[in-house]
Amino acid sequence: MAQSFDICIRGAGIVGRTLALHLAAQRLRVALVELESSISTTDVRAYALNASSRNVLQAVNCWPPAPHITPVQTMQVWADEGGYVQFLAADHHAEALSWIVDVPALEHILAGAVRAQPRITLAANPQAASLTVVCEGRHSSSRSDWGLDFDVTPYSQSALATRVVSNVPHKGTARQWFEQGSILALLPINGDSGHDYAVVWSTSPDQAQQLQAFSRAEFEQAIHTASHGVAGTLSLAGERKSWPLQHALAKRWIGNHTEGAWLLAGDAAHNVHPLAGQGLNLGLGDVAELVNILENRPYWRSVADHRLLRQYERSRKAEFALMGLANDSLQQLFTQSNPLIQNVRNWGMNRFNHLPLVKHRIAQRAMGNF
Repeated sequence: MAQSFDICIRGAGIVGRTLALHLAAQRLRVALVELESSISTTDVRAYALNASSRNVLQAVNCWPPAPHITPVQTMQVWADEGGYVQFLAADHHAEALSWIVDVPALEHILAGAVRAQPRITLAANPQAASLTVVCEGRHSSSRSDWGLDFDVTPYSQSALATRVVSNVPHKGTARQWFEQGSILALLPINGDSGHDYAVVWSTSPDQAQQLQAFSRAEFEQAIHTASHGVAGTLSLAGERKSWPLQHALAKRWIGNHTEGAWLLAGDAAHNVHPLAGQGLNLGLGDVAELVNILENRPYWRSVADHRLLRQYERSRKAEFALMGLANDSLQQLFTQSNPLIQNVRNWGMNRFNHLPLVKHRIAQRAMGNF
C-alpha cells in the first residue's frame, strides 16, 4: 500500500489530538484515526496539568479559557492520625502549583483545532504511513493485535469520579485525604471564585460500588464524613463513574511491523495511579519529547528512523521509571493498615512539611519545572 502520510496517529484523545497538531505545525502529513467520533459533554473528569503540559497545549493554541481552567494556589494533604502536608504556590514563586482542566472543554477545543488544520486528515481506519503512533489508551487494540507485552499490576482499588458543589468558595485550594486505605481528592474547578470540585475517590472496588449505588443523600453524607467538613457542605452535582486502577508499562515502546515503524504514547504505553495527578502530564510529556526529537532531527533522517525512536523510548521510559515508581510507592505506603507503618508515615509527613528545601524540590518536579 502506498504511503501517503508521514505519520498515522491511532487514537484521537487528548494525547493523540495534541500530537497531531504539533506534527502538522512541522508541515508533516498526518492521519488521525478517530476511534470515537463523539465528545462527551457530561464527562465528570478533570485533569491536574503542570506547567510543562500547559506549555505543550499553549503551543498549539489549545489552552482552554477561564472558567474551564482553575489555578491551584494551595494543596492540602491529610493522613489519618494527624499527618499533614501543605504546598503553597507563593512559596515557590509560581503562578500556580497546577491547573485543574475540565475534560470536555479541553477535548472540544482540541477537536476544533484539528478540524481547522488542513495537514491533518481524519480517518475512520488506520492509514499507511512511515510511522504509526499508537495513542489508543490503556485498552489499546493495536497493542493487543500486535502482541505487545503490557505488564499490568492491578491495584486493589477503583476510582470513582463525580462533581460536587460547596456552600463556600474553594479559593483555588485542592485537598486530599489518605485514610483507611482510601484516597479522596477534591480538585477545584470553575475558576478562581468557584464553589465546585471534581472528585476522584480511590477506594476498594466494593466501596466504590457502594458509593456509586448510594442515594444522593447517602453519598453527600459519605463525602462530608471523608472530607471532615473542611471543604464546607458538599452537594452532588454530577454523575458518578468508576473504573479499576492499575500500574502498567509496555515492555517495548517502539518497533517495526509489516506496515512500517510504530511507537506507543500516553496510556497505551503506561498507566499510573491518579493519586498525584500525573497520568495526562506523562502523556503530554511523551508528546513534547517526540515533537522535539522530530523537529530537531537532521534533514536526512526519516520520522521513522530507529535511532530517533530509540531516543524517545529511552527518555520517556526513564521519566516513567521515576514518576511511576514514586506514584506506586505512595499508593503502597498510604494503603498500609499496620499501625506502626501508619505512625511512621504520619510522622514523616509532618516532618516533611517543615523542610522547605525538600518541599521545594518535590514541588518543582511535580509542577513540571525540571
